[in-house]
Amino acid sequence: MEKDFNIDEITVQVADERFLGYVDTILKTIEDAAKVRGTGIARRSPEYIAQKIKEGKAIIALQGEEFAGFCYIETWSDKKFVANSGLIVVEKFRGHGLAKRIKQKAFELSRQRYPDAKIFGLTTGLAVMKINSELGYKPVTFSELTSDEAFWKGCESCVNYDILQRTNRKYCLCTAMLYDPAKEENKNNQSTEK
Repeated sequence: MEKDFNIDEITVQVADERFLGYVDTILKTIEDAAKVRGTGIARRSPEYIAQKIKEGKAIIALQGEEFAGFCYIETWSDKKFVANSGLIVVEKFRGHGLAKRIKQKAFELSRQRYPDAKIFGLTTGLAVMKINSELGYKPVTFSELTSDEAFWKGCESCVNYDILQRTNRKYCLCTAMLYDPAKEENKNNQSTEK
């Protein structure tokens, strides 16, 4: 398949109210991807996505006016944890490193706004696991994530929620990955002392 775009022409930026017109497209893209993958992606309401955009807690990728990808951040447990969620890339833009650019921007936004928070994500996607690993995330057990009930309530719309429920939130098909800035800082300090 020949691509009809230049990946360098795609802008990846923090979204604001100018981008509210993309909410339905974002949700449709997430829904379509969930159907194709057959794996769990928690559904979000239009109001929820719009709120993330209004708060400056979303990343949007566009080629001109055309929607290309999205991700948002959310804090939990009194801002001790930040989740990067809803990462999606439109099918025609996949395979060119756009997901990595979006995830990097969400990571930077998370570190900028919440420098001491642990950053985490749940995913069933190998590509996202690889990107997370490159950013310094480590696979962890679910017990190392937020205990905030509101976060886990978001999993209820996932097709795999019954697994999470049956295992008392210990296991699911998702892999939990965590970036702990305190551990990374400690590791960096140790390497400079050598």
